[in-house]
Amino acid sequence: MISLLAAEVVNPLPVPGIMFGVLAFGIFALMGAITWSYRDLANRNSHKSSGTGAQH
Repeated sequence: MISLLAAEVVNPLPVPGIMFGVLAFGIFALMGAITWSYRDLANRNSHKSSGTGAQH
């Protein structure tokens, strides 16, 4: 009975532990690259934004 209580159940991870951090870093880097690609998007068409900016 005591041996049953002392038995330890081991559930192995599907990947090594460090890979979870690498995966999270990769996802955040991808999201950062996507966000960075939209920089200065509003100012690409300056002829459209200059007309509305003069009225305000």
